[in-house]
Amino acid sequence: MKKLLIASAVSAAFAAPTLALAQAARAPTLSQVLDASGLNVSGYLDAGYSYANRNVQTPSTTRVFDAQNNSFALHQFGLQVAKQPSRGFGGVVNITAGSDAQVIQAFPDASGSMFDITQAYGQYASGDLTLMAGKFVTLAGSEAIWSPSNNNFSRSILFGAIPFTHTGVRAGYAVSNTVTLYGGVNNGWDQLTDANKGKTLELGASIIPIKPLTINVTGYFGQERATPPGAPPAGGVAQDQRQLLNVVATYTINNRMSAGGEVLSVSQDRAAGSAKYNGVAGYFTYNLNREWRLAARAEMFDDKNGFHFSPAGFTTSDTKYNEITATLAYLPNSSVELRGEIRGERANNAVFINSDGTTAKSMQSLGFQGIYKF
Repeated sequence: MKKLLIASAVSAAFAAPTLALAQAARAPTLSQVLDASGLNVSGYLDAGYSYANRNVQTPSTTRVFDAQNNSFALHQFGLQVAKQPSRGFGGVVNITAGSDAQVIQAFPDASGSMFDITQAYGQYASGDLTLMAGKFVTLAGSEAIWSPSNNNFSRSILFGAIPFTHTGVRAGYAVSNTVTLYGGVNNGWDQLTDANKGKTLELGASIIPIKPLTINVTGYFGQERATPPGAPPAGGVAQDQRQLLNVVATYTINNRMSAGGEVLSVSQDRAAGSAKYNGVAGYFTYNLNREWRLAARAEMFDDKNGFHFSPAGFTTSDTKYNEITATLAYLPNSSVELRGEIRGERANNAVFINSDGTTAKSMQSLGFQGIYKF
């Protein structure tokens, strides 16, 4: 009996580590837990260096995020947690931290904080219909706040001439495999809480007439403050009707090349008369191989009435801008992307400011960017 007890104890002693290892092996990892729950977590770090031969830190700058003359910057730490089932309830939370967060903050936040809740919305999906309520990014534009979604380091002039986010409700309905319609009502351009009593109507359509071609058409119509888009609301400022029409087309030429185009028109009724601006942009991307990519962008922007930039100290009311950008990207693996970029801009009026206060009609800049995706 004593020998049996000793043998049992020894067997248990040897079995215990094996059992513990088996239990550890069965313990789910964090990624397994997230997959099982339907949660998707993704994010990135975006840091870079920018140099310009003019002062881009002025109210009239054509730059959106890379508004530094000679500086390193942590542009964005982006994180998104999403649960978006094909049927039932879900939601998305997307935060942005870094210097770019100061640019995209919605009214009434004027703190200059380097933290922004860029998106936070709930959704309900049922078949071909998806309903959203909360704060979400705009339907307009070719480029995105989410840095890895763009092929260039700098954003276009057109990107800074459209809203970043909206707060309200949005519905999407897939009419067929080739057509999806969007409609919604929101507070307006970049307004977490409404700056007036009026609401803005959102209409959009995504059309795939042939497999390699996608066309997105977006319109926003509603009362907005009479100050230029992007300026903070001010008490007593009149509210007038603003219209935006944006068309974006993307064509995949082959598995290495793609091209795209964008047309933007924005107008607003004002007491002194209608003000408007419009622009066009073209995009081209060529994957040299798995590790190297070349991207180019060219655009023209006509700021009629000085409505978008309204640079202080300038009497001209109509400035036309031309911009061209070339970006070379190195992608050593799926998580890392390194970019080098050159950009040139020219205007018909001397709106670019030198460090000594003199003005010029052109500006050149250089940028380097590193993105780590997880």
